[in-house]
Amino acid sequence: MTRFLVSDENPTGYKLEDILSVIRADVLKRCAKIALDERVEAQHVVANNMEVLAHLTKAIELAKNSTHVLNKAFGPSKAGEGGAPRIGVA
Repeated sequence: MTRFLVSDENPTGYKLEDILSVIRADVLKRCAKIALDERVEAQHVVANNMEVLAHLTKAIELAKNSTHVLNKAFGPSKAGEGGAPRIGVA
């Protein structure tokens, strides 16, 4: 069973791109709080967070692309309504 993502067992879960976007927003908020802290450690964490944000942005783009491909090929997901998966097995 998936804990956060939409699945047969979790029809009210999130789309991957949605949950990644929420995480990205949280990282941005946290990063903003330390952006002006000039200590070496703080700036190291800011730099790490900036790299994490870049990876999250790429992951969001990939997830959106997958959703687009599935929507184009099979129509909108019916998982939230108890429908069968568009690809794979239930």
